[in-house]
Amino acid sequence: MSTMHRREFLKDSAVLSAVIAGFGELGEMNVRADEETKPAKKGEANEQLRVAVIGVHGRGKEHVSGFAGKHNCIVATICDVDSAVIPGAMSIAEKKQKQTPKYEQDIRKVLDDKTIDIVSIATPNHWHALAAVWAMQAGKDVYVEKPVSHNVSEGRRIVETARKHDRICQTGTQIRSSAGVREAMDFLQSGKLGKVHVSRGLCYKTRNSIGKVDGPQEPPKSMNYDLWCGPAPFKPPHRKTSFGTVHYDWHWFWDYGNGDLGNQGIHQMDVARWGLGKNELAPSVISVGGRFGYIDDGETANTQICVFDYGDSELIFEVRGLKTDPFKNARVGNVFHCDEGYMVLGSYEGAIAFDPSGQLIKKFGGGGDHFGNFVQAVRSRKKEELHADILEGHLSSALCHLGNISYRLGKPQPFSQHSKAFGDDKEAYETLARMEEHLKANNLPLDSTSYQVGRRLAFDAKVEKFVNDKEADAMLTREYRKGFEVS
Repeated sequence: MSTMHRREFLKDSAVLSAVIAGFGELGEMNVRADEETKPAKKGEANEQLRVAVIGVHGRGKEHVSGFAGKHNCIVATICDVDSAVIPGAMSIAEKKQKQTPKYEQDIRKVLDDKTIDIVSIATPNHWHALAAVWAMQAGKDVYVEKPVSHNVSEGRRIVETARKHDRICQTGTQIRSSAGVREAMDFLQSGKLGKVHVSRGLCYKTRNSIGKVDGPQEPPKSMNYDLWCGPAPFKPPHRKTSFGTVHYDWHWFWDYGNGDLGNQGIHQMDVARWGLGKNELAPSVISVGGRFGYIDDGETANTQICVFDYGDSELIFEVRGLKTDPFKNARVGNVFHCDEGYMVLGSYEGAIAFDPSGQLIKKFGGGGDHFGNFVQAVRSRKKEELHADILEGHLSSALCHLGNISYRLGKPQPFSQHSKAFGDDKEAYETLARMEEHLKANNLPLDSTSYQVGRRLAFDAKVEKFVNDKEADAMLTREYRKGFEVS
């Protein structure tokens, strides 16, 4: 660990100088101009809003594209703990707005900048809540990627902070701004297909093995790893640290990510809850699954079923990381089982409603601009105009966390042993049977294989605590490093 001491990277280093110098005199002029600019007002459309994007390796580049040169916004600052990812984001901003943003490595310096109106967050999951809370406490409005939190307690803290400081806070579940999906949800909730009994979310997305490494690894030299860890434990990465994997494979480690349930799956979890019309967490949850098909350093499940019992209806979520056939022609999407038919949502821009015999009733299509919706609400100061207010993001993210808590508190059980995990829930057993067939199709020998059968947990949605389960309650939050507490 001596070679990984906590250090302030690249502030005046040759590496950072080379990054910024690559954008020429225009960039230098704009940096100076940024320092002299007064804060923009947030009312009229002709008043420019200044945006800082935090985290730009992957999704963050879409944030830059979503704001730069659009909606009378300018990306004034780009912030990332790794200087190696900065050039790509700078190029996008310069092309779209003809002006080069300032670069900061430490988010705290961004928040000290009183000229910044909006902070847009696309960091790893374990930073989402802290970055959002800090930004709103600093008087900024916030767009934060999904899941909005790394654990249930964090999500509630973000909601409370937004309300206390009267900030506009949008969740990055962009499907909520799809015109086709919004029309489909209105159709579903109008009762034209009857009551929704089972709302199913699907995350059938192939994920290859991340391999195994021989012990702790060194982080990239271009990265301030202390800042990267932030709220999480400061310990060396135990995965490949090449440019591509260190910035993504954190998803499969509990310290930083939430598996595919809280990665791709949070989008479909959100739609599943939306379709049920439930604005609170489920009173009962159980999850089963495992990491199958390979042995690697990943910790999270690549195959998982979560069952959330709402009493009058249920939400069933499926994760499959191995090669698989679709379910009702959907791989990453949703299926709503109703009294008088069903609806399949298989993309971000539409859905199809069917009668019980499978005959098409109606198609829904059309996209949207989630960043534009956010900016509209920032200008109006009306959170009701948001398509994905932070409360929606908290509830859907928390469902993912509850499923993972059940899974992590479970015990291994052989597939050969008849499962009684789901009581008398026929839909859940049907889902489990399909999961077993899926694993067999991937040459998994079920007779000699075990899976994790999670603990069935009762949950009090009003106080967001488990019922008489201190061990589960402890997993609603985490231990934070000093200086990085979410409170």
